[in-house]
Amino acid sequence: MPPSGVKTIATNRQGRRDFDILETVECGIVLQGSEVKSLREAHVQFADANGWIRNGEVWLLGLHIAPYSHAAGVNGHDPDRERKLLLKRDEIIRLKSKVDQDRLALIPVALYFKDGRVKVELGLARGRKRYDKRQLLSQRDADLEARRAMKTRDREQ
Repeated sequence: MPPSGVKTIATNRQGRRDFDILETVECGIVLQGSEVKSLREAHVQFADANGWIRNGEVWLLGLHIAPYSHAAGVNGHDPDRERKLLLKRDEIIRLKSKVDQDRLALIPVALYFKDGRVKVELGLARGRKRYDKRQLLSQRDADLEARRAMKTRDREQ
């Protein structure tokens, strides 16, 4: 359960499956008003979203925020535009050095409201190979079967 004052909008389940998240960072995001209203209705897709560091700034690309349903055509926003992420300069430098040295990716892991502001949990991630994904799925299935067996054994006693 998230801490008080935090309301989860969406999580990137595909990103957690395809990447091994090594570290996460909470950052703000620059949005327009209609985007925030659309996020309150949870109209967001992570599809191929990832972060890029350019000119000392962090940008989020590929995040699709659907147009707000009650907005007029004039006041809408571009659903697939690049969005600037808000991080402190030393955090940006640290992330850039890790991305460049270790060939890691910046992946948005979750979007949530924290005290009325939209936050992005950005993960420093390493891509998984196909066999790693299979191994992860088989491990998850084995854990699930073990929990089920323990639960049925407890019921019988």
